[in-house]
Amino acid sequence: MANPYAPPSARVADGVNTDAPPALWNPNAAANWCLIFTPAFGAFLNMLNWDALGEPERAAWSKRWFIVSLVMLGLYLVLSMLTLAARAEGMVRLIALIYLFVWYFASARGQITYVRNEYGAEYPRRGWGRPLLIGVAAWIGYALIAGVIAVASHAGGPR
Repeated sequence: MANPYAPPSARVADGVNTDAPPALWNPNAAANWCLIFTPAFGAFLNMLNWDALGEPERAAWSKRWFIVSLVMLGLYLVLSMLTLAARAEGMVRLIALIYLFVWYFASARGQITYVRNEYGAEYPRRGWGRPLLIGVAAWIGYALIAGVIAVASHAGGPR
């Protein structure tokens, strides 16, 4: 009788995982889409991929990255609002770029390596239509919020 509380295990024959791979979003493509949609996008997809792979600890780690990424997006808005100079805007972009690299090397790269080592290129792919549509909608929403904040911060200024 199998222990229902045991962690999931993979059937292995000659060192190769013989379980059917789950459908995943390509983790390399998810990381690349973060150049447009921020690390929040990739962290969320990585979280869903880790869940599908049966890795709850890693999914929780990606969830933390997702939450931190949302906080960073809020921080970018606050910094942009507080510092209206062009030089300060460049600094916000530099912080965002550094955060993207930190997220990639600390989180995304691990999933890319894991999937490549476990399945190579042979795993079912999930479609990109819905995630990209949500990413575009979130990007538009963020831009609208940033625009409202910019207009509101200039509205009280000298005339």
